[in-house]
Amino acid sequence: MTAVVGAGVDALLGDAALVAAGSRQVGAVTGRLRVGVDLGTATCVLVVLEVDDGGVERPVRVAAHPSGALRDGVVVDFAKATATVRMLKAAAEEALGIELIGAATAYPPCIPVRDARACTYVCESAGFSDVTLVDEVSAAQATLGVTDGVVVDVGGGSTGVGVFRDGVLTRLDDRPGGGHHLDLMVAGALGIALEAAEPYKRAHPREAFPILVPGLQRIAENVRALTVGDEDLPLHLAGGALMITGAGDVLADYLERTVVTYPHALLITPVGIARCAP
Repeated sequence: MTAVVGAGVDALLGDAALVAAGSRQVGAVTGRLRVGVDLGTATCVLVVLEVDDGGVERPVRVAAHPSGALRDGVVVDFAKATATVRMLKAAAEEALGIELIGAATAYPPCIPVRDARACTYVCESAGFSDVTLVDEVSAAQATLGVTDGVVVDVGGGSTGVGVFRDGVLTRLDDRPGGGHHLDLMVAGALGIALEAAEPYKRAHPREAFPILVPGLQRIAENVRALTVGDEDLPLHLAGGALMITGAGDVLADYLERTVVTYPHALLITPVGIARCAP
């Protein structure tokens, strides 16, 4: 069974999506700012939240740029990653009329510490002087606020899984496999270039869906392996890789578990990273 829940989460993500699309005027920025940098496997996303005196957050900047500087959560092109973050930072500062000092960034669970720290160094090299580092599942949880459930963050290169009971993270792990691998399936099946697979998947979801089912089931198997003993908990899907009509149903049917989906799921982790910022 699939469900769409969380009116507060939906509103925050919907607001962020409007800002990203340029469909909402931000106006003057007067509150404290929190900045999140989601380096991503294929795309880097920068989110700026304004926090008023009452602690209420509103997105004031959401921007993305193709990067390709990471592979499976590991920085493989430091210069390119730095240049991308620096460009997004400068554009945000010009748009908001304020210098951005601190930021948070994230890494996939369970990668080596030295690789995780590389994400911090990228942001520091791009001009942020105070950088907080958080794993991607905890960042997604900062948006979703799951009390009892499993947060499944499907990124470009890997799937991170965090088990929460009474709001406390009790298990955290990840497995290779994500949006990049789904794109490989589409490109191989249709004989098209890899860079054309993602646009095709979005423009022709009905045609792409049957091709993707085995890949979705592989992701489901990874989730099964990482949640043995926690089968009673619902799965909460984050990340843009599974923003395909019917993807949640595939996981729900295959695992015989409740799966919770969210509109604008690709923004869950970037917004959560910003919420973790100093």
